[in-house]
Amino acid sequence: VCISAFSFLRFGLFLIVSMSSAELILSLNDIGAIKFGDFTLKSGVQSPVYFDFRDVSCFPKLLRSVSEALWKAGQDAAVRVDSVCGVPYTALPFATVICDHHNIPMVIRRKEAKSYGTAKMIEGDRVLTAGSRCLIIEDVVTSGSSVLDTVKVLKEAAEGVLVEDAVVLLDRQQGGRQRLLKEGVRMHSVFTVQEVLSVLQDSSRISDTEVEAVKKFVKDNQF
Repeated sequence: VCISAFSFLRFGLFLIVSMSSAELILSLNDIGAIKFGDFTLKSGVQSPVYFDFRDVSCFPKLLRSVSEALWKAGQDAAVRVDSVCGVPYTALPFATVICDHHNIPMVIRRKEAKSYGTAKMIEGDRVLTAGSRCLIIEDVVTSGSSVLDTVKVLKEAAEGVLVEDAVVLLDRQQGGRQRLLKEGVRMHSVFTVQEVLSVLQDSSRISDTEVEAVKKFVKDNQF
C-alpha cells in the first residue's frame, strides 16, 4: 500500500498510521495473521481459516494502526468509555496502546488468580466505580464466550460497573454478536470475516475455492 494513501495523526510522541479496513486486512495478511488451510480451533472444530493476531505486537506501526482502528470503531458507535479492559492475552497490547494514546485508565484481567499477594482477578479495579463504563477490547469473536467471561469477572470485581460494549478487530460471523447482545453487550467490529474474504479475493490473494470453503464453514458452524 502506498504511504500516500495513509492519513497521519499525532498522539504525544507517537505517529499513528490510520489505515482503512482493506489496508489493515492486507497488512495483517502480509504478516501471516490470516491463514488458510486446515486448523483446529479452541472448540476442537476443524476450520479452513485461522486468525492469529498475536504477532501484531511485533510490528509497532501496525500495532498502533490496529489499536486506532479499534478505538475508531468504538467512537463511530458513540461508545462511552471510562476505562478499558483487554481480553487476555492477544488484545492486551491493543488495549494498552488505546489507553496510552487516549489517556484512559486500563484494567487488566488475569486468566487465573495468583495464589499469593492480593490474589486479584482484576488489576486496577480502583477505577471501576459504580456507574462507570468499562469498554472491552478483543481480537476475534466467534461464540463470544471470552468476552462474556471478562464481563463476568469485571462485574464480580466491582459492584455497579457497567460493561455494555465490546470492540473487536474481527467478527467471525458465527453468532457471537447475537449471543453477546442477548447478554446485554453490544459488539462493534473493525471488520467481518466476509469483508476479509472480499478484500483478499479482490486482491487475488486467495482462490474462489478457499472463499467458498470458509463461507460454508461459517454457515455450518453457528453458535
